[in-house]
Amino acid sequence: MKKNHQLPILIEKDEDGFYVVECPVFSGCYSQGKTVDEALKNIREVIDLCLEEKENKEALKNFHPQELSFYTLSYA
Repeated sequence: MKKNHQLPILIEKDEDGFYVVECPVFSGCYSQGKTVDEALKNIREVIDLCLEEKENKEALKNFHPQELSFYTLSYA
């Protein structure tokens, strides 16, 4: 039985209108899409590829956050 993991995903709309997505748990785990749904579909595929590597399997195994928060900070 596969364990269900919840992973943080960052989404940012770039200057060309594409949605850039990143999973910070894995190094180099990012993708993009024309829509949020497409970007999320694409990052799932990238996560699957990342999990083919032993170090990323270990990172997932050891990822147990109690709480995740995202903040934006404005500064001048």
